Amino acid sequence: MYKFAMAIFFAAFSGVAAFAQTTSTDYKKAEVFVGYSNNQVDTGVSPNDDFSDLVDDRESFHGFNVSGVYNFSRYLGVKADVSGTYNKKEYDFAVPVTGGTGNVSFDTDSSLYNFLGGIQIKDNASTSRLKPFAHILAGAGHGRVKVNNVNCDITVDCTGFSGTSSETGLAGAFGGGLDIKLTDRIDLRAIQIDYNPIRFDNATTHNVRFGIGLVFK
Repeated sequence: MYKFAMAIFFAAFSGVAAFAQTTSTDYKKAEVFVGYSNNQVDTGVSPNDDFSDLVDDRESFHGFNVSGVYNFSRYLGVKADVSGTYNKKEYDFAVPVTGGTGNVSFDTDSSLYNFLGGIQIKDNASTSRLKPFAHILAGAGHGRVKVNNVNCDITVDCTGFSGTSSETGLAGAFGGGLDIKLTDRIDLRAIQIDYNPIRFDNATTHNVRFGIGLVFK
């Protein structure tokens, strides 16, 4: 996914170079994107029934993505981007205890937010129908996990297991996508793909964010 996102970036950059000699100034000064976001989050856990499988997995978070761009030229704009995605899971698995195994079950209610800003590269000419774009964004990510309905065998000590934890760290989004002109004021964002690393607890989560929606100009 990272290589694909970078390919989109270079395609959009090449498009800018190809049209660099164009003198038209008929382009949109600003745009607002509102859409659905799917974030494939590097959680490190999965809802399997084998304790040894609770590592190195990816969960699908669903939510929203909104962004605003001010174009200071036909091809370059400054961008602010906010996304929030959510996930609920039920876990039930065996854990090793003295003399055998015990059972643990619980629910998690998780959320992940990105608050980002940076540069967008795109041909914003009013006459363009297909508009590939790329962006480089940086800022903060905020994650929260609430553990509910903890249920443990008498052989398992789950004291203090339930509760809420949260953390904020450095985040980025590197990728782009394709907008398709519907009307003079509305585009369809057919696809957006971002590599979305976030630094939590001295480790980097390697997430992949997908988006689709409408762009208003």
